[in-house]
Amino acid sequence: MECYYTELITLSVCADFQSHSYIRVRVADLMNPMNEPMPILRRDFVKCSAGFAAGLGTSGLLFQSTGADERPTETAPSLSVAYLEKGLNALARAHQMSSMAGHLGASLIAGYYVGVQRPNLDAEVRVGIQGDLERVIGGESVFGKKMSRKTTLEDPDLFEAFPKQRADETLIDGIAERLERSVDQPRQSGHNVIFASLAIRALKDHPEYATPAVVDGILKLLALFNNEHPGSGYYGKAKGRIQGHKILLPDDLVGSQYDDIEGMVVAVLDEAISQDPEVHRIGYGGLVHIINHAAAIADLALFGYPQLASRAIQSHRQHFRLWQNLPNVADEMGPLQVSKFSPHSPEYWTSGEVPYDRALLTHRVKTMFGFGELATAVDEDMKEKAAYDKLRYIM
Repeated sequence: MECYYTELITLSVCADFQSHSYIRVRVADLMNPMNEPMPILRRDFVKCSAGFAAGLGTSGLLFQSTGADERPTETAPSLSVAYLEKGLNALARAHQMSSMAGHLGASLIAGYYVGVQRPNLDAEVRVGIQGDLERVIGGESVFGKKMSRKTTLEDPDLFEAFPKQRADETLIDGIAERLERSVDQPRQSGHNVIFASLAIRALKDHPEYATPAVVDGILKLLALFNNEHPGSGYYGKAKGRIQGHKILLPDDLVGSQYDDIEGMVVAVLDEAISQDPEVHRIGYGGLVHIINHAAAIADLALFGYPQLASRAIQSHRQHFRLWQNLPNVADEMGPLQVSKFSPHSPEYWTSGEVPYDRALLTHRVKTMFGFGELATAVDEDMKEKAAYDKLRYIM
């Protein structure tokens, strides 16, 4: 395998490739003689970037990824780049509502990238995703105005364009630098990492949106996480909800002993595979956030921040252990509700049974995107298929 790391004009090479999942690399002023992007292998890049973390603290790489076994291509027409732009605007204004208002913009960015991952999505799936995104813009999310009654903004206001400014690609590194302040501990089920990673990816793919107003707003959103707790879990009727920093965890939890991206991703896929409706755990954002937190970390490494990703893995491990240690409350709350179909299938959207609980409106597309990122981060085809079959358990 050839993995290219661009630092000035230096390329490092590592061996052993097996993946068929491609990404495009776009590095300003460092194109090949034909001025065309260089294709490399995404899974193997993530592995190599993790291995070189100690020596690669610089950024500046520009990637556009696709889903497994898909050729590099633009997004499906109905999931246009306008969603990415509106999502960035909403992330930049979210701090005027609350840290959790970041869900609104993040869902639009993730929805756009589902189309990039899977350009051949069935029309019913594209329409379903677009419907979710339009409902978010229209104010139906629980994480916007409904959660922040003191704000003067309405949800649709978050997505409006900022006054025109000159873009400055050099500002993007500031998002990673701000994330460093909160990355060593899990914060609100990993939302600091999830929001920052989506912003970095969107701006590096589309640096024309990296204006001072957008980046400054995202920095203000991330600052809200600096002193946040890990989230909370439900420990049964007698104990109720307890915040994660008050929980003393055992040291021997199965599946949580990892210190690199590949180990993290395999552990998450194994957890998805093991899902059983008779085991109902509530808290720390559920498996949805375990998946999305891990995907965000993998993308941090992929987009030029392997050292930051390495630190984030430690906080993900703590997040994962808190989730694993939750009690089964199925006797009290009933079994886990399971969808009949995966959200990547037309039947999910046309069955008339699309679930809309208080959080799925913003989390469905983020988890579709996050699972796709995990699936292409490791060469574990059998685990990927088995975990995909269980994706409907959380959607």
